[in-house]
Amino acid sequence: MNLNDQPQQAARQDGLTIAGKTYRSRLLVGTGKYRDFDETRRAVDASGTDIVTVTVRRVNIGQDPNEPNLLDAVPPTQFTILPNTAGCYNAADAVYTLQLARELLNGHKLAKLEVLGDEKTLFPNMPETLKAAEQLVKEGFEVMVYCSDDPIQAKMLEEIGCVAIMPLASLIGSGMGILNPWNLSLIIEQSKVPVIVDAGVGTASDAAIAMELGCDGVLMNTAIAGARDPIGMAHAMRLGVEAGRAAYLAGRIPKRFAASPSSPMAGRAT
Repeated sequence: MNLNDQPQQAARQDGLTIAGKTYRSRLLVGTGKYRDFDETRRAVDASGTDIVTVTVRRVNIGQDPNEPNLLDAVPPTQFTILPNTAGCYNAADAVYTLQLARELLNGHKLAKLEVLGDEKTLFPNMPETLKAAEQLVKEGFEVMVYCSDDPIQAKMLEEIGCVAIMPLASLIGSGMGILNPWNLSLIIEQSKVPVIVDAGVGTASDAAIAMELGCDGVLMNTAIAGARDPIGMAHAMRLGVEAGRAAYLAGRIPKRFAASPSSPMAGRAT
């Protein structure tokens, strides 16, 4: 093997494992806010993702046989469908929504739990999130959970049995990037399940920073769908995630308060 091929080979073998299944891509993308299902599919392809999220309360995945079905554009035979509970504001609605999704997707267990606190901030309602997570895990769901960047809450969700912790970087759709890297680092350090940044990513550098911190993946929707060129941004996000992960594995140099020569000084002729 050519030595220059080794980093690429290592990257291909460095998959994201969630609930016992390994995925090639560490980028997860949403399917809302696109102009149509054709643009959705083109963006999904450009992102290189294996997992696409579907908002069950807003997108048709079989609830209405007379309307276009998203699953015709992103079929479960090609992608892992991740139904989510966006738009739910209490545990009961979230649980019911995922029960419906499981029926529509033939017993599919992997799901994203999202219980919101209010319509203005879309910040997670953590007491209701914990309540819903506990019930869903008991019912056999494999729960990936959107949460605040609070290490204590994240630990509680992991102890309940959630298969992935998904703290926000900043408010949903804000594009503000990672506002509190220290909290994310604390969550990453303590977690034994994947930590996937969910919400707030605005551009490829935000995704790269999340991965450089040690996050296992990044989920995004608005950052791609709301871009001037969604297909181009999907490709850029793919590269950002891959670059950030590669940098994390390579190990950055420590930050210093003094210069360090690029070339060795020892043995130089005077």
